[in-house]
Amino acid sequence: MKPAALGPNKNAKGRTKNGNLFTEIWKHRMTYTLLIPGLIWLILFAYLPMGGLSLAFKHYKANMGIWGSPWVGLENFKYVFRDPTFAQAVWRTLYINIIKLIITFPFPILLALLLNELRMRKTKKLFQTIFTFPQFLSWIIVSGIVINVLSYDGLLNSALQLLGLPTINFLGSEPMFLPMLILTDIWKSTGWGAIIFLAAISGIDQDQYESAQIDGASRMQQIFKITLPNILPTVTVMFILNVGGLMSAGFDQIFNLANAATQNVSQVLDVYIYRITFQSSTDFSFSTAVSLFRSLVNMVLLLAADRVAKLMGGDGLFR
Repeated sequence: MKPAALGPNKNAKGRTKNGNLFTEIWKHRMTYTLLIPGLIWLILFAYLPMGGLSLAFKHYKANMGIWGSPWVGLENFKYVFRDPTFAQAVWRTLYINIIKLIITFPFPILLALLLNELRMRKTKKLFQTIFTFPQFLSWIIVSGIVINVLSYDGLLNSALQLLGLPTINFLGSEPMFLPMLILTDIWKSTGWGAIIFLAAISGIDQDQYESAQIDGASRMQQIFKITLPNILPTVTVMFILNVGGLMSAGFDQIFNLANAATQNVSQVLDVYIYRITFQSSTDFSFSTAVSLFRSLVNMVLLLAADRVAKLMGGDGLFR
C-alpha cells in the first residue's frame, strides 16, 4: 500500500479539486445566483430549440410532428446543394457582409478614440448619447426614414427638383443598394459599438499617458503608441465575433430596405431561408438544412479567425 506520506492518489486529488471548486462556488454563491436568470434563458431559448435541428435530416409532416416525421438522412442537403439559387445566395451573403465588415468595422474604433479625446464630460456624454440612439431604432423605423428621404417624392429628390437637377432612383437602383446598406449600418451601429472600445480605453493605466506627456509625446502619438496597443485585444475579439457572423448578419436590414427592383442583389442567405419557408411551398426540413449549413459555416469562420488571430500574436477567443 502506498504510504500517505508520499502524497494523495489520483482519486484524492480529484476529490480535493472538486472540493475546492464547490468551496469557491459556495463562497461566491450570491454572484453565481445572479447568473441563474441568464442560464435559464440560455437553456430555454438557445439549447432546447437545438432539438429542432433534427428536421434537417427528416421529411417533415405536420400531422406527425418533429419526432414522428420519417428520417431521410442527408437527402435534404442534396437538394440544397443542387439548387443554383442557394449558391447565389451564399456568394451574395459573403460578398455583402465581407465588404460591410471591412468598411464598417473601423468606425466604432474611430468614434471611441474621438470621444475619448473630448475633455468636457457633458459634451462627451451628449455626443455619446446622440451616436448611440440609432441603435435603439428598429430596422422598420430606419427603413421608413430611408424611404421618406430617398424615394422619388422624398426629401432628397424634392431638393434636387427645387435646384433644377434631375431626380435619382435611389431605392430602385441595384448599384446603390450596397452603399445604402453600408451607410445605414454605419449610422445605426457605430455609436453602440463604440461603447465597448470606450470601456476598454477607460481601463488603460493613466500613468502611461502621464509618462508620455512628460516625454513630450503629442496627442496623436499617445493614441498610436498607448491607446491602440492597449485596446488591441478587444479589437481582436470583436473582429473574430464579427467574422463568426458573416453568414447570418443583416436579415432585418436587407429585408426592410429591399424591394422588387433590387431583388437580384438583395437575395442573401437569410432572405433565401425566409422565402423558401414562408413565401413558397412550405418546406421546413429544407429550410432547416440551409440554416444548419449556415451555422456550420459561421462556426468554421469563427474558428479560422481565432486561429489567424493567434498566429498573428493575438490572444483569440479559445485557449
